[in-house]
Amino acid sequence: CKQDMLQKKKNAVLVDGVILNGPIMDSKAGEKFVEEACKIIMEEVIQKADDVTEKVCEWRAPETLKKILDLEMRDTGESHQKLLQLCRDVIHYSVKTSHPRFFNQLYAGIDYYSLVARFITEALNPSVYTYEVSPVFLLVEETVIKKMIEFIGWEEGDGIFNPGGSVSNMYAMNLARYKFCPEIKEKGLSGLPRLVLFTSEECHYSMKKAASFLGIGTENVYFIRTDERGKMIPEELEKQVQRARKEGSAPFLVCATAGTTVLGAFDPLDEIADICEKHGLWLHVDASWGGSALISRKHCRLLHGIHRADSVAWNPHKMLLAGIQCCALLVKDSSGLLKKCYSAKAAYLFQQDKFYDVSYDTGDKSIQCSRRPDAFKFWLMWKALGTTGLEERVNRALALARYLVEEIKKREGFQLLLEPEYANVCFWYIPPSLRKMEDRPEFWQKLHQVAPIIKERMMKKGSMMLGYQPHQGKVNFFRQVVISPQVSREDMDFLLDEIELLAKDL
Repeated sequence: CKQDMLQKKKNAVLVDGVILNGPIMDSKAGEKFVEEACKIIMEEVIQKADDVTEKVCEWRAPETLKKILDLEMRDTGESHQKLLQLCRDVIHYSVKTSHPRFFNQLYAGIDYYSLVARFITEALNPSVYTYEVSPVFLLVEETVIKKMIEFIGWEEGDGIFNPGGSVSNMYAMNLARYKFCPEIKEKGLSGLPRLVLFTSEECHYSMKKAASFLGIGTENVYFIRTDERGKMIPEELEKQVQRARKEGSAPFLVCATAGTTVLGAFDPLDEIADICEKHGLWLHVDASWGGSALISRKHCRLLHGIHRADSVAWNPHKMLLAGIQCCALLVKDSSGLLKKCYSAKAAYLFQQDKFYDVSYDTGDKSIQCSRRPDAFKFWLMWKALGTTGLEERVNRALALARYLVEEIKKREGFQLLLEPEYANVCFWYIPPSLRKMEDRPEFWQKLHQVAPIIKERMMKKGSMMLGYQPHQGKVNFFRQVVISPQVSREDMDFLLDEIELLAKDL
């Protein structure tokens, strides 16, 4: 080794005082670190994923956690042992979203095939824009998009995977506007009429963000009233479209929701499609949450009429566990509208005189340049489980939600907001001290304080995580979402028992 070092010094090529001979990285040490870090991941994350005796989170206040983690970056690097300890600490103090009792968001659980796919893509570090740099992943994305289009019910179409349902909704809004007035791509907003769009008052907040980001303006988003179940009322949509036209505005888009965030409601797509056809409006369906019901022959009826949409957002990382992030925008148009809208024809990437079929260079229909191969984790999981395995996940999740609903009805102190049609179960817990109070403002004011206290206690105990919120004039209530295949009937019973236990003194 000493002789090698001496020889390298003897043959050294220096530029600006920097030795250029040989690699700068210590590959052996790096490989050893990866090996030991992977062992920690295996022991502390994967092997404990379905262990209900583990905590969902090891809660610490922000200032305390800052001290524990030693977040400061320094001039000199840390030792491998210190870095491995940091890895352990990061895992220890992070929320375990794969825990069977993590019910907090619209994603949960762990799929082992998707996880391996993520390991592969993280190791390969690809970017999906041209076939020459990402041949496998572009073909995989094309295959997955075709299959998803088939489940929507279109004969043909187009699509792109992108970072999140919010981005999918923005893509769709911009695409609908481009279809309405193609000149906007070159000439911009000046000289255009006042463009307006319509969506449910229960829509995802990304619709307002997209309108703001695209320069449409949040005041030009018309929020359509919903019924008591959270579904858009088609008659109200018709009224608002007519109102907009009378005001001299230019309607161009309706966004329906298939699986609202809080209540899990599905808008009546067929009736909304009728109105869109009548008025020549683009119909986008935000099925980020509810789209996976298309995989189930039993529950696909929830999205009846979705084949009439012009575009659909669908997130397999939610109900199907493809791993964050895995989100597709699917478009019925197959004439290249997506590419026409977003293409910038970068000559250094999308040369037309390449030695292969350049139609596989799909990056020019994305607003991104670098783009992750998110379709791959969905593809490997689908290959492993088959469509029937994915269907089983959806059916079981909804069956567990139904079981929880029936248990809530049996227990004193628990009260449903409404009968769910999807995996969102919304309910209040009324402690014994409030059960004999009259239905007056004071009662609701006190009940409003119950869920936040229970949430704080469950977080600090680490026993489970469950979301709560006020909504449409209703005081704080719990929203339990069933997704993970690791979840069992026992976990549903535990959830109700734990709430009672945590609130026994309230």
